[in-house]
Amino acid sequence: MRTADFDFSLPAELIAQAPADPRDSARLMVLHRGGGGLDHRHFRDLPELLEPGDLLVVNDTRVMAARLFGERPGTGGRVEALLIRPLTDLRWEVLFRPARQAVPGREFVFEASDGPLTATVSGRTPEVVELTFARPFDPAAVGAVPLPPYIRDYRGDPERYQTVYSREARSAAAPTAGLHFTPALLDALDARGIERVEVTLEVGPGTFRPVTADDPRDHVLHAEHVTVPAETAAAIARARGEGRRVVAVGTTVVRTLEHVARERGSVVPYDGWTSLKILPGDSFHVVDVLVTNFHLPKSTLLMLVCAFAGTEHVMAAYRAAVAERYRFYSFGDAMLILP
Repeated sequence: MRTADFDFSLPAELIAQAPADPRDSARLMVLHRGGGGLDHRHFRDLPELLEPGDLLVVNDTRVMAARLFGERPGTGGRVEALLIRPLTDLRWEVLFRPARQAVPGREFVFEASDGPLTATVSGRTPEVVELTFARPFDPAAVGAVPLPPYIRDYRGDPERYQTVYSREARSAAAPTAGLHFTPALLDALDARGIERVEVTLEVGPGTFRPVTADDPRDHVLHAEHVTVPAETAAAIARARGEGRRVVAVGTTVVRTLEHVARERGSVVPYDGWTSLKILPGDSFHVVDVLVTNFHLPKSTLLMLVCAFAGTEHVMAAYRAAVAERYRFYSFGDAMLILP
């Protein structure tokens, strides 16, 4: 297995720069794990493609207003910090641009509605910078919702980069497979007899980082916080016991459920961390059906999908998606992988 096995050619014009309107009008490629042809549908068709009794599991995390803009005093050089997670009320892990400016001990001033927000670089690794701020702050009051770097000049409603069922703002990026749901579509799924429960994985930017190692087994994922409520664990146990399918909405849900099942032997109430990387050859203990978007070449997300449905099968589907002019990445179209 080589990282190059998960590469594909994608024309730049197929990288979606705005979401489908309405959300559920996005296209939906239907793929079967056992092989066979592809079906081309729309996301609004999901209720008829799933079965009564299916258990839909979604990630209810919300994206933080985590993008801070500032400058280096004395030089006026502009900088940007993307909040990843708080370490204390004052200390945060961030991604910093330009990275060369993040010198330990150096001070920066960020823009905030309640006055300048001063921060000092208090540590760093090759990828993550630690900032210590002069005062506590509410990210929602000072930051902007971050969009992936491949989405340029989007001026639409920032709520379109949030799922309609999102709750607490704790993520640096959206669980994008869920962006296609509307309240009406959720009602249609309810009416179809499809149960829905929630988990939380606080998405960090490392999830989307392309793999640069020649062997993907050498790639390390940053840990992300996950929560499985007791009612969700009980619903999954009932579904598994009754032979009903577990449908994961997004790779973050897959990683959450499979991590807990591997660590604890089954899906139980859980509050902890995961850095689980799922690669072809790995087995799945919980998830039967996957709803996902089209992912970046050489990414761990694409590798997970290949592990779920077979590398050759998935890569052929991706080539078909390019030929059929599907829209890719966060604001793009979706794929439904059935048994």
